[in-house]
Amino acid sequence: MRDILLLLLPFSLFAQTSFITPMEYASSLYKNPRGIGCQNCHGDSGEGRVVARYEDKKEKKSFVGPEINSMDFNNFFTALNVRKNGMPRYFLTHKEIQALYFYVQEKKKEKNSNVK
Repeated sequence: MRDILLLLLPFSLFAQTSFITPMEYASSLYKNPRGIGCQNCHGDSGEGRVVARYEDKKEKKSFVGPEINSMDFNNFFTALNVRKNGMPRYFLTHKEIQALYFYVQEKKKEKNSNVK
């Protein structure tokens, strides 16, 4: 059922005629939703990345943007609506969150198909 919903998602995002594709819209939203792009902390495809390394009380630490491309939609939605661990609140609409989820899922599929 989830796969069917993901296949229909691009069409529901652009029910009316649009000058950009669902993936183009989702990509631009991922790269700059409200000033700070998701890729800065979560990587180009939502795979996660180290944002900063620092030392605290002589202990080396890292601030990491977690992997988000393996989350189910409900957890993804919740994570975008709760401020914690440095995650900014973007106040995204439901359709914007759907587009972002579509983007990271498509990028993950693309990455997996290139690995084979």
